[in-house]
Amino acid sequence: MVKKVSMFLFFCSLLVLAACGETNEDGPQAAEDEEVKSLDVAFDVPETADVGESVTLEATVLYGDEPVKDAEEVIFEVWEKGNKEDSSKDLKSTNNQDGTYTVETTFDQDGVYEMYAHTTAKDLHTMPKKSITIGEVNKQEAADEHHSAEHEHGAHTEGFHMHFNQPKDVMVDQETAMTVHLQMNDKPLEQATVRYEVWKEGEEKHHWVDTEETNAGEYTGKHSFSEKGTNYVIVHVENDDGLHEHEEHVVEVTE
Repeated sequence: MVKKVSMFLFFCSLLVLAACGETNEDGPQAAEDEEVKSLDVAFDVPETADVGESVTLEATVLYGDEPVKDAEEVIFEVWEKGNKEDSSKDLKSTNNQDGTYTVETTFDQDGVYEMYAHTTAKDLHTMPKKSITIGEVNKQEAADEHHSAEHEHGAHTEGFHMHFNQPKDVMVDQETAMTVHLQMNDKPLEQATVRYEVWKEGEEKHHWVDTEETNAGEYTGKHSFSEKGTNYVIVHVENDDGLHEHEEHVVEVTE
């Protein structure tokens, strides 16, 4: 009887050791398989072009070292320097099925233009920025504009980018989602504290809206506007590294 009990305990020990061995063997491999890679976009834009000339904007999308052939969205937003509010965001790209996304566009007047390649893939968002000089522009002025392309609104920390998704068709007493994408040195800015300061034109009372980081570098908060008219939204950004940025936007509530 004692011998049978000993044999039973021996086999139980073997089973426990085998289970532990499988756990230890699979653990590191599973961790390696689940490793989060970075979403990188090489944004290729000519430095100069002529008025009316066809210009190719190209984004090469990589997840780690692998080309992304099925990005959810690649959209090019273009605006004339100093006129960001009138940007055009309808330049949807063509997926070339090799990790590159392109669009052809033209510019109808001289000037320096800036652009984002808004890229969403693998539940991540990134938005590299470039500029292009069109036609006859003073060379020194163009050089200054290119150097300042990294400083939207002329006051941001070097390498920091903020893109506020302008809400459309905002209605009274309807909960409106407001989203901002943040980057630092071409990487999503994660774990920041982002709040929206909201108030109606002519009123002193300001509302504060907290946000949630829904994706890496993407922060969303919801607010219901109580009256129609012009409202202002300041995006406040802070983090533990001492970053403190803000940017003001206008939201029109129609009805």
